[in-house]
Amino acid sequence: MNQTLITSVNTLSQLQQKLDILSNNIANLDTNGYKRREASFTDLMNQNVTNMLRANEEVGRLTPSGIRIGTGAKIGQTQMTGAQGSVQPTGRKLDFAFTKENQFFKVLVQENGQGKIHYTRDGAFAVTPVNANEVMLVTTEGRPVLGEDNQPITFNSNNGDITLEDGGRLRIGGQTFNLGVVELRRPQFLTQAGSNLLTLPDDPAVPENEILQEITAAGRTDIAMQQSALEKSNVDFAKEMAELTNVQRSYQFQSRSISLADQMMGLINGVR
Repeated sequence: MNQTLITSVNTLSQLQQKLDILSNNIANLDTNGYKRREASFTDLMNQNVTNMLRANEEVGRLTPSGIRIGTGAKIGQTQMTGAQGSVQPTGRKLDFAFTKENQFFKVLVQENGQGKIHYTRDGAFAVTPVNANEVMLVTTEGRPVLGEDNQPITFNSNNGDITLEDGGRLRIGGQTFNLGVVELRRPQFLTQAGSNLLTLPDDPAVPENEILQEITAAGRTDIAMQQSALEKSNVDFAKEMAELTNVQRSYQFQSRSISLADQMMGLINGVR
């Protein structure tokens, strides 16, 4: 097959993935606590073609022998950008915004009948009844928000006002609860689970304590949180659109290369 076709097809498939990432960023422009993702490209393995058949003609050569022909590009890495988003006051007592990067709430998600901890920056919480006297703190999708002990936060529905204290501590009437908070150290090893949630893979490539760290005990003084406010996404619409335009131009260039390669093969096949 024509080498130009191989190179263009390889690159097109990777550019499509880049387009998907950019489109997802733009679609989550107004998602609370969303962190944009970015992708970086790297070259695919080169093919080395030996074009000098006589060893005596290579004497004194300072560069590697042969001709190196590229086979396209691929996405080398995709990673989450943890930059702080803007904080917008809401006036609602159950809205909480982190004001420090890489800190996330813990949320319990049911998967195949079992509970698994997920992580989110979206602090738009609500309460749902547990029984006649108790309510549970949940996300907007109804998933339990976990405390420091990885247990759902439940409290008496008549306890009164909800106040956020230093260290991510909730005071509800006479009860206090430590919100479950983790610090992400290597977020690139987490996977997206939908609904603005992140989770650990079933078989992480590195130990869990290298990916995230539970913030407990004296370490809770590092928690930076604001009540009655929400963190907006850190997506810069103008930047995403500019990057989207660049990728579309690259996509058009590779498509044009396929057309030219097809025309060249048509000319060759037509030679009698």
